[in-house]
Amino acid sequence: MAETRQEQPRTRLVGGPGLLLVWLYGVMVVGAVSRSAYQIATEFDRAPLAYTLSALAGLVYGFITYTLVRGGETARRAALVCCAAELVGVLTVGTWTLVEPSAFSDATVWSEYGMGYLFIPVLLPLTALYWLRTARTRRAGA
Repeated sequence: MAETRQEQPRTRLVGGPGLLLVWLYGVMVVGAVSRSAYQIATEFDRAPLAYTLSALAGLVYGFITYTLVRGGETARRAALVCCAAELVGVLTVGTWTLVEPSAFSDATVWSEYGMGYLFIPVLLPLTALYWLRTARTRRAGA
């Protein structure tokens, strides 16, 4: 007979403050994707780099939202990697827009560390990284 592998139940990542993270990431998905989709469709030739980076940010936000909702250890690890990459992107693009503003004909979601979005783009990955690391600690302690 074939062995059946028992799957461990998924650890929820969206309980308590994690629910707020999912909500904020969801808002950022809608904001970044809708803004970049409109800009790419109507004026892509004006600032292709900025609009492409905003679309990329929206995809990253969407993936992180999905992994947080999905839950489980694999999703938690994927979200950790993606949040770290998001933070690197925000810091890189944010610094780039301050050092060389002429490189961008228009703002991106991550321009000036997300100043146009109340600095949520730089605060969100920091908060998510903290939350995801404590989620692992809580699970290990349970």
